[in-house]
Amino acid sequence: MTPLLIGLGLFLALGAAAAALSSAPSVANRCGALGVVCGTIAAAGTAIEALREGRAVAWSAAWDPAHGALHVGLDALSAFFLIPVLVLGACAAVYGASYMADQPRRKSLGGHWFFVNLFVAGMVGVLIARSVVLFLVTWEIMSLAAFVLVTYEHQHAEVRRAGWIYLIAAHLGVACILAALLLLGNRAGTFDFDQLRHAAVLTQGFASLVFFLALVGFGAKIGLIPVHVWLPEAHPAAPSHVSALMSGVMVKMGLYGLLRFATFLGPPPAWWGICLGTAGAATALFGIAMAIDQRDVKRVLAYSTIENMGLVVLSLGVGVWGWAVGQTAISVLGFAAALIHIWNHAAMKGLMFFAAGSLLHATGSKDMDRMGGLMRRMPWTASTMLLGAVAVAALPPLNGFVGKWLLFLGLANVGLERSDAWGAGALLATGAIAAVGGLAAVTFARLVGIALLGAPRSEAASRAHE
Repeated sequence: MTPLLIGLGLFLALGAAAAALSSAPSVANRCGALGVVCGTIAAAGTAIEALREGRAVAWSAAWDPAHGALHVGLDALSAFFLIPVLVLGACAAVYGASYMADQPRRKSLGGHWFFVNLFVAGMVGVLIARSVVLFLVTWEIMSLAAFVLVTYEHQHAEVRRAGWIYLIAAHLGVACILAALLLLGNRAGTFDFDQLRHAAVLTQGFASLVFFLALVGFGAKIGLIPVHVWLPEAHPAAPSHVSALMSGVMVKMGLYGLLRFATFLGPPPAWWGICLGTAGAATALFGIAMAIDQRDVKRVLAYSTIENMGLVVLSLGVGVWGWAVGQTAISVLGFAAALIHIWNHAAMKGLMFFAAGSLLHATGSKDMDRMGGLMRRMPWTASTMLLGAVAVAALPPLNGFVGKWLLFLGLANVGLERSDAWGAGALLATGAIAAVGGLAAVTFARLVGIALLGAPRSEAASRAHE
């Protein structure tokens, strides 16, 4: 646990150093990026060990007596989410140092990198918190740091609007999370996560109320409809390395929260799986239907994130339903599809936002209609974007196909083995996911075709370079 805590210290120390060096922008830029890289390297070993060995490590210290001890810990579930946070965080820092190099004359890079470090530290804190108070504090640190990063270009009215929409949605979500945690802690007589797993004896009605509050609260971070409104506004407004972090890992803190809550509530009823599956399928269909008609490259990717998070939640629904009705194979397929897609999406969407940021940097625009011909002028960026587009569209043989194929197998098993309403619903969901896959292929064929192929459609595009 000590290396992980050292990593947190490096995030905070070098982030603060970058802020203090704001008068020397190039030094602050390097110092801030170095903070993220060093912090992630220090913490990575603990995360890999916890995931490989499947055993929990913990650390506690005296805190305010009114709120109990300061408990942090790392188990396999936390480690599974922590690894993409660290890997993508380091990549975003290296990318961001170059991406922000032309900003010093206009903005304080020291302040920006302080909040990037605080943002990553907040996500790490969410994953290692083992008490209600610490979880809520780190959740707020993550959310408020993201708000500051989203509004980096605050001189633009649309950026300020995106920031306020994000902040309102984030705090509506945290209000529901707070209510769920208070209800659960009050019933159990403890606000310590490890004790919550064993102390609460919940009626099904009470557990369902807590589940619903958690679904709404964490769903706001995930981007489930109808609490998705912040995501297509905030992702395009933020600097591209921040967009990659928000889309690749921050939205998955909501998925972590849902799974962590599942360890507190006991065996689920089957309708929880149906609720998750319905919400996920509707979100996936809505996200890709909106993505297909966007002109802004980053907005396409933002709506694609909504689609992919819908697929993960649908997979979780399949897993929960299989668990509830005793169908072990179906449950395993559902949970495996969800967990595999969490890592896959972090890699795919991180790559796509980095590529989109390079296009924006080269052309000065996020509008696809002002690009064109970039495959010839930016072959490395265009090739990696093409690779990411094939993966995000879930086309074989790349990684995006694997999670969706496991989801298909889980739904097909339900549909073919049961002749009741459950089976009919699974077959309808299979058809919906097929439609999502087809629309995703069209969406990313359109993005690649318009942005990268053909002739340049602006003077900036004709002068673009890597």
